Amino acid sequence: MGFGKLRRVQTVTLIIFALTGLGVALGSLPGLALDRTGFALLGAIAMVAAGTMSMPDALHALDMPTLVLLYALMVVSAQLRLGGFYAQAALVLSRFLARPVRFLALLMAASAGLSAVLTNDIICLTFTPVVTVALLRARLNPVPFLLGLAMATNIGSAATIIGNPQNMLIGQTAQLDFGAFLLWCLPPSLLALALAWGFLAWLYRDRFGLTVAPALGETEVIKFDAHQSRKGLLAVAILMVLFFTHLPRELVAITVAGWLLCSRKMATSWLLGLIDWHLLTLFCGLFVVIHGLELTGLPAQLPAWLAAHGLDIHHLPGLALVTGALSNLVSNVPAIMLLTRLLPGASPETNYVLALASTFAGNLFVIGSIANLIVIEQARRLGVQISFREHARAGVPVTLLSFAVLLAWLWLRM
Repeated sequence: MGFGKLRRVQTVTLIIFALTGLGVALGSLPGLALDRTGFALLGAIAMVAAGTMSMPDALHALDMPTLVLLYALMVVSAQLRLGGFYAQAALVLSRFLARPVRFLALLMAASAGLSAVLTNDIICLTFTPVVTVALLRARLNPVPFLLGLAMATNIGSAATIIGNPQNMLIGQTAQLDFGAFLLWCLPPSLLALALAWGFLAWLYRDRFGLTVAPALGETEVIKFDAHQSRKGLLAVAILMVLFFTHLPRELVAITVAGWLLCSRKMATSWLLGLIDWHLLTLFCGLFVVIHGLELTGLPAQLPAWLAAHGLDIHHLPGLALVTGALSNLVSNVPAIMLLTRLLPGASPETNYVLALASTFAGNLFVIGSIANLIVIEQARRLGVQISFREHARAGVPVTLLSFAVLLAWLWLRM
């Protein structure tokens, strides 16, 4: 390839990456009905069509162990969802509505705990409608509780390798030990969760009640099936035990998912119908787009450029700040895909910082996390509006508090 043609391909690649990143960050562009997945997929197609890479190169760019792990955990979550476990858990929590501050604490603790062992997006998707209706019927303001739900799922998911997609990617890429990850990331996650609850309780201390009784219809809730829920919880327990071994996580997870498919009552189509194919497609598209950017050689120059401007990503506090900023510029998943390539062979502590910082950063603004968007969209369908500004009033301070915890944790361990 001649020098002039090479420069043209590099320029086109950068344009494709920039447009894809913009689309993924914003979620939409004026005049187009594309969502984040659509932008990522179009970006991947454009990388191949523009000659940045061949089709075999694009397929090779996919990180199959991470995709298999994510897919398998979605099957486990689908089992619990179809068994009515999530809806039942939300209904049990709703019994404590008489004491709003305590209910907020229980809701955040439960959603954070479940997010640590299951995909955080599913917790938001299933908890939001049930909790919102219960709050409105109790004449309580749903906003602080829904913000707490979204923020807690983000913070709680930071504690484990399987809590969210970016952690899975980090854990699989760096082959991190499940137990060591948990021991390092759990303490700052717990403290950040406590501070988030305290701040929300203080911020909305005079606004927990509603003055107007809402008019609500019936909402569909999946009937609780004790047998199917127990089967799903057994699958989770088996995974948790085996994840502490040296067996490949993706192999363990897909094997357990295969066992769940062997059911006399739960049709395969029901389980697979709840797989988040959009998220899997988003991952595939981003793997290809990030690989295309990597081929330009420009990402390799980024650490030196950042160091020249006072941000050394090889210094853990600097890495935390860069990760937080980049996660809000292009979203946390593509940010982690890029940063893990810039830090090959990094220490486990470096990867722990990547996981915590990218996940904590999701609470800053509405667009920082898919979990935020799920909660806001589900609430909107029930007549509850959470504006960008309303989210930021809580999200910005909570994120700053979370990063303060992370930086203090780094200082203590240095």
